[in-house]
Amino acid sequence: MANTSYDRTIAFAGICQAVKLVQDIARNGQCDNDALHTSLNSIVVTDPKGTVEVFGKEENLMTGLKVMVEEFDTGTNGGELTHYLINILALERKLSARRDSLAQLGDRISTIQRQITHFDLLDDQMISNLASVYLDTISPLGPRIQVTGSPAQLQQTGVQHKVRALLLSGMRSAVLWRQVGGKRRHLIFGRKSMIEQAKIILARHS
Repeated sequence: MANTSYDRTIAFAGICQAVKLVQDIARNGQCDNDALHTSLNSIVVTDPKGTVEVFGKEENLMTGLKVMVEEFDTGTNGGELTHYLINILALERKLSARRDSLAQLGDRISTIQRQITHFDLLDDQMISNLASVYLDTISPLGPRIQVTGSPAQLQQTGVQHKVRALLLSGMRSAVLWRQVGGKRRHLIFGRKSMIEQAKIILARHS
């Protein structure tokens, strides 16, 4: 895959979309279903021809692209999403250094790929299966990501499963971000370039 600013913007929007949906679920118990499907489906797209293919098409990342512009250009949202994002990138670095964890993750995703031929991806059982992949392969890498929201929502098993499944999708996008050349310095020095790219893509589909 190409290592362009466009590719990094798409991959980063994938992480942003995952963390925004985590925030929505944790606060309200629900989120945009189309965006949820895009994020969770990205987990099983393991052999894409290009960066966008991981998410289907640009339009599927509108939520993530808007977060990029709002969170990183205007500094709104109080930093909660930034906290999630930094933690996901830190966990991905730990994952990339662990061959055993990567192998285990690959095996578990292969199982999920077989299961979605029989079950809908947004079926409660499938979301539970994705959550268990996160719990078994990513959580042990530590430290755990502290998710804030409504206690009444976060106590619900279904909400917990969706949050973990979405964190797994955030990890998928973080892996993609690294594959297309994304580095910490791009978050500092290449931020303006990515935000401009995000604005261009959003304008294309407005």
